[in-house]
This record gives sequence, structure tokens and C-alpha cells, in this order.
Amino acid sequence: MSPSFFDQIDQWVDAHFEEEVRFLQALVQVPTDTPPGNNAPHAERSAELLAAMGLNVERHIVPAELVRAQGMESITNLIVRRHYDQDYGQDKADCGPVIALNAHGDVVPPGEGWSHDPYSGDLVGDLLTGKIYGRAAAVSKSDFATYTFALRALESLGLKLQGGVELHFTYDEEFGGELGPGWLLKKGLSKPDLLLAAGFSHQVVTAHNGCLQMEVTVHGRAAHAAYPSTGVDALQATVAILNALYAQNEQYKKLSSAVEGISHPYLNVGRIEGGSNTNVVPGKITFKLDRRMIPEEDPVAVEANIRAVIRQAAENFESDPPVTVDIKRLLLAHSLKPNPGNKALVAALQKHGEAVFGEPIPTSGTPLYTDVRLYGEHGIPAAIYGAGPRTVLESNAKRADEHLNLADLRGATKVVARTLLDLLHRIEP
Repeated sequence: MSPSFFDQIDQWVDAHFEEEVRFLQALVQVPTDTPPGNNAPHAERSAELLAAMGLNVERHIVPAELVRAQGMESITNLIVRRHYDQDYGQDKADCGPVIALNAHGDVVPPGEGWSHDPYSGDLVGDLLTGKIYGRAAAVSKSDFATYTFALRALESLGLKLQGGVELHFTYDEEFGGELGPGWLLKKGLSKPDLLLAAGFSHQVVTAHNGCLQMEVTVHGRAAHAAYPSTGVDALQATVAILNALYAQNEQYKKLSSAVEGISHPYLNVGRIEGGSNTNVVPGKITFKLDRRMIPEEDPVAVEANIRAVIRQAAENFESDPPVTVDIKRLLLAHSLKPNPGNKALVAALQKHGEAVFGEPIPTSGTPLYTDVRLYGEHGIPAAIYGAGPRTVLESNAKRADEHLNLADLRGATKVVARTLLDLLHRIEP
């Protein structure tokens, strides 16, 4: 590949970077808090901005009954298709890979403690060293911009290309992705050969944890606090169950993953509610748990074990009548396992990442779970790379004052565009 092509890409990104920043600001300024999950307006705004750049946008509206059942209000997923093999016949051997670039627009609510309006898209500093503040500025509306402008930079060269690029901008990551990428893939609306998904600029992620989330309701019998013996304290029973669950965390430390960046399984209880008043023995307690699974674990066995631990602890709690428990699965997100089919994609990202950022770009796994697993479940090799700092913590993602360093946005756009060129440039005989 001629170095001059990469130089031209870099120059195009630099020349259009102010436009890219304005695009990202416009995306941040349309709220997508999930819950409540009214995300169609953001998709419409995104489609308008993409169309103004000359990109044809497909709007795929998820049926309202499915969206409501998931606990959200509206979802419109977007696809932009750019296929380059029309002049080379229909023989697959003559065609290059179709590479999908996926980022999600839905976000958690901003919460408190912001020094900037979370939907301002405030720019602090200049285009070289500044930052953009706002919810989803880093995760992952930033990569709406990264991928859109990387695609435009690639096509600005006017070269013969093979295969194709698809932009997948989806709106269900916070609730599991099944109505985002999962819905597009199940409907057969896209069948890419490779997948690149929103990530950060200084590492390429090739595997991630799975996640099981469950809701547990413990039923006792309410009673006046002056006569506690007439009731069955659901909170005391819940404490016994929680102790049994937390004891599992010590056991999980003995199970290590072979994937760099992923340590061991763990469990967290993130929400507890119940009782009716201070002077009433609580008759019902509900809690929600999150169990992270390393790629080597079997999700079916993990869920069976959690259910068994809960039921055994409830049975061991002495009361008359016995407490009962209801266990409901809220989410089962499979892990993303390493896939050698992504070798060329990962190698290109690492090569160009080092060239652009001036440092080696390692590969690793992450304890997060992402929509990428849904592509992996369809046999699509994938990698995670995009605009952002070295860690989630540095970006303040899901916290107050989420922000993005513009140097990372600029650099990642160049890296992705260069990578697409490596994989899609047709060398004429």
C-alpha cells in the first residue's frame, strides 16, 4: 500500500475535523436516556445529518410492542450501506469483505454532579488538545463520528475498492442489544463478514465477559414490629441468601481466564428494595444481581449454580412458614470469545494505531459486556476499537462530566480509515 494514500487520509481527516466535531456535538445534544428509551428522535436526527453528507440511510423501526416489552419507548436502528464490488460480477471470490462498523446511541441517564450541561456538547479548549463534554460524548456517540468520517475519508481517495462498508447505528445496548444489532441480524437485514465496534483508541479488544442479571424476590410474612414472632422476616432471609451469594465471590477468584485483560468471574448485587414501613416486619424483599462470566464459562451452568445457591440458602433459613423465592432472569449476555477470523482486521488496527499514536496498540479482553457478542453469535469475527482514552474510568463514561479528548477522536478516525483501506483496496492486476 502506498504510504501516500495513508498521508492523504490523514490530511482529509485534518481538513474535515472541525466538521466532525460539529457532527458529534449535534449528536450529543439530542438526549437518549435509557430508561426511558425514547431513542427514535436521535436516530432521525442522525439520519438527517448523514443524508446531508450524501449517505443513503435505511431506517429500521423496531415494532412498538417489542420495544415496550423491553421497557423502552422507541427504537429506530440505522444502516448505511456502501458496497464496492458492483463492477466485478457476482462471484464471491471476486469480492472483498463487507465490514460493519457498529456504535450505539442509547445511554444511561446523566445523573447528578455535572459541571457542564450533559446535553450541551461543550467544547473546552481547541481542536488539537480540547475536550467535548456530554453524555455519550465518549461512549459511544463518539464512534458515530469516528466511523462516519473514516468512511468518508476512505472514499475521498477515489480508489477502486472491493467488498463494502456498513454503518450500523443502533439503540439498545443499555438493555442488552437484542433490539439493536440482535434484531438487525435475526431479521437478516445485514450479514457482514467482519465487525468493528465502538471502543477506545489505545487498545484493540478481542474478547469480553458475559453477563447474567437476575431479579430475586423473597417472600416471608409481614407483621407488626411489636409482635415479630407472628411474621416471617423476608429481610433476614434475604441476608442469608446474600451471604451465600457473596461467599461465591471467594470461590470465583480460584477460576482465572486465559484472556489477557480478564481476571475471574464475580457477582454484584446492585439494587435491593422492600418492606412497607419502619414498624412492620418486611414480608417481601426484591434484589437484583449481576454475575459476570469469563469467556471460558458455560452460561447455562452458571445460571443453574446461582439458582441452586439461592434456593439452598432459602431452604436453610428456619422459619414457620418457610420463606419462598421467585427467581427471574433479566438478561443473559454471552461472552465474546477470541476468533482467529479477525486476524487481518486486528493486525491493521494495531499497525495503523501505532503509526498514528506513536505507541504500540495492544490487544486484550475486557470485563465489560457489549453488543459485539451478538455478531459473534452469528459467526462474524469482530474487534472493538474507536475513539476514547485508555480506560473507561478516564472518560467518566456513565458518570458525571463524561468527555472525549479530541486528539483521540482525530487519531481513531485516521486509524479506522487506514484500516478500511488496507482491507478493501483492490490492487489491479
